[in-house]
Amino acid sequence: MHQMWLRVVIAFGLIVFDDLLSRADDWPQWMGPRRDNVWRETGLVATLSSPPDVVWRAEVAGGYSGPAVAGGKVYVTDYVTKDNVKIGNFDRKQATGMERILCLDEKTGRQLWKQEHSEKYGISYPSGPRSTPLVHADKVYPLGAEGQLACLDAASGDFLWGKNLKDVYKTKAALWGYASQPLIDGQKLILLAGGPGSHCVALNKDTGTEIWRTGTASEQGYSPPVIIQQAGVRQLILTSPDAVYAVDPETGKQLWSQEYKGDNGSIIMTPIHSGNHLFVAGYNNRNLMLELSVDQPGAKMLWRDEGQRSLSPVNVQPFLLDGRVYGLDQGGQLRCFDIPSGAIQWATSRPLGDRKVGSGTVFIVRAGETDKFWMFAESGDLIIGQLTPKGFTELSRTHVINPSNNAFGRDVVWCAPAFANKRMYVRNDRELVCINLAESKWRRRGNRDRGFFSGMDDKWRCSCSPTLSQDGESRTGICTKAGCVECLWISFPLSRGRELDEWTTTRRGSSRIDSRERHVVHRLPAGFR
Repeated sequence: MHQMWLRVVIAFGLIVFDDLLSRADDWPQWMGPRRDNVWRETGLVATLSSPPDVVWRAEVAGGYSGPAVAGGKVYVTDYVTKDNVKIGNFDRKQATGMERILCLDEKTGRQLWKQEHSEKYGISYPSGPRSTPLVHADKVYPLGAEGQLACLDAASGDFLWGKNLKDVYKTKAALWGYASQPLIDGQKLILLAGGPGSHCVALNKDTGTEIWRTGTASEQGYSPPVIIQQAGVRQLILTSPDAVYAVDPETGKQLWSQEYKGDNGSIIMTPIHSGNHLFVAGYNNRNLMLELSVDQPGAKMLWRDEGQRSLSPVNVQPFLLDGRVYGLDQGGQLRCFDIPSGAIQWATSRPLGDRKVGSGTVFIVRAGETDKFWMFAESGDLIIGQLTPKGFTELSRTHVINPSNNAFGRDVVWCAPAFANKRMYVRNDRELVCINLAESKWRRRGNRDRGFFSGMDDKWRCSCSPTLSQDGESRTGICTKAGCVECLWISFPLSRGRELDEWTTTRRGSSRIDSRERHVVHRLPAGFR
């Protein structure tokens, strides 16, 4: 009997140790901790459950901004209004409402604090903010759709400093609002502002004091800034509707520039750097491949505006993997093309359906160092897919949230999700949903397939001729009889964030595992009372 108890203690220890070894990452900004759209956590599901394992739901209002997850909190921005904002609004009629940032408890979805200010929207598709909050060093930086920038204490929401970019830099919001994503570099907060000589500005991240400003453009554009290492120096790459150019990130001094023409000001993607090449593209087949100098900062054009090459992304950031780019073209095709030739290897509409749809949107996040990807489609479906030079393979799919907005005559949800701590966080214009994507420990530990309890089943069998059923599978040797008094159960907590002293010993009338609580239960032999 002592040996049996020892085995159970060892089993518990292995489960806890396994949890500690599994990676857990925050998602503190747009495209994740490294701004590269890679989710590096381990211990995740290989097959999606249907319906999904919803941990919690929280009410939010309208917006396109994705959530940020950091330090046990979830940050999301929205817009509360009584006006009809589910419109194209290309004539820029005004809507009136409150722009907000909400801070939620990561475990429960409970609201911890909020900050809000009144805001008039005069932009196209005016449902709400576009930029994902940026969380850094105990501060959070929300950027509103009309250019209201703030720095808040991440824990309390206390206001530290703020700027209205339109007022400070004598400009107006672009047609689709302020939608670029601010970047932290050392002490600098770098972002697109607009106005004469201030297309991009660098501010002290702690005080908001301007460090430098650079560039003049017809409109801000929407392309997030990115820093690359090329020709032995750091180069801040900026894109406007008029040019692609590089500056010194410390001073804002221009290093080189190449002409670019963004139709309707629509340049959205972050430039992709691959070897000695740089790729940018936008709406209406406005694509550009540059060759970067290797001895000193500089660039020359290899080809531009060729509809039969590469792709023209709208809402989705393309992904670079092994010299090939995977992304959604403006026509709704998922494509793969080579850098630097731009030669298209394959194209398919399959993540979105049998037919192409204009501005079709599927956000793409790589699963660690694999060829698997987490893909969130505008239909509200989460997909696990495989992307290779040979094509796209759908491996699993489940519906996680309903589309609550519309575009081009169809229902859509155009909000990038966050992936953190083995969970997915995604919002529409009504709610933010937290989905558990942790791998079930029952399948990994303590069953016959892994053999840890092999040879113990007969000893653990009670007179009930027991079975355990989970996800349609049966496990013999575990009691499920309601009201059985022969069996004592230990429930091991599996979800990250639970304290170890929360595990409990209890008699259970049924051994079915509660998928929301993520507990696995192992029966102790009769006699341990």
